[in-house]
Amino acid sequence: MRRQRSDAELLVAAREDAEAFGEFYDRHIAKVLAFFRRRVPNPELAMDLAAETFAAALGSLSNYIPGEEPATAWLFGIARHRWVDAIRRGRVEDRARRTLEMQRLVVDDHAVAVIERVAAGGALDLLEVLPDDQRDALVARHLDGRAYSEIAAELRCSESVVRKRVSRGLTSLRKVAQRWASDD
Repeated sequence: MRRQRSDAELLVAAREDAEAFGEFYDRHIAKVLAFFRRRVPNPELAMDLAAETFAAALGSLSNYIPGEEPATAWLFGIARHRWVDAIRRGRVEDRARRTLEMQRLVVDDHAVAVIERVAAGGALDLLEVLPDDQRDALVARHLDGRAYSEIAAELRCSESVVRKRVSRGLTSLRKVAQRWASDD
């Protein structure tokens, strides 16, 4: 049985290994999203700020120095700066996402329902309900903003297979979100 790496170990490893940053992201996206949702007027803005926070963190990995403070203190320091900047500017700065050539996420009604559940603290990790192949394709396409051709090359399958996995994953997530909405 392999020991789970600490957040600090993941951030150091992420300088060379994109999967390490993905694991760090998966561990903390719900907390960062909840942090912003409690502070901003709408879920779309919370999602934009969370995306910008992780993009800035990814772009600043070389500045991360492990120490006595938990790695999440570094992450939430970035989050606080993004939030304060957004208040001061009256909008979310998206420079980090543009630098990394990440596409802006589109937040639909179902995503809003999920964001609200996450912010309320009672959400299950929705991506965990998906089969690994669908989750990997969906995260690469819609969270990382990568091209279908790039994902297909990495996963060693055709673009049409990646598109189908993304489509099936989104369909599954919509069904879960609809069940949540009907539970309210």
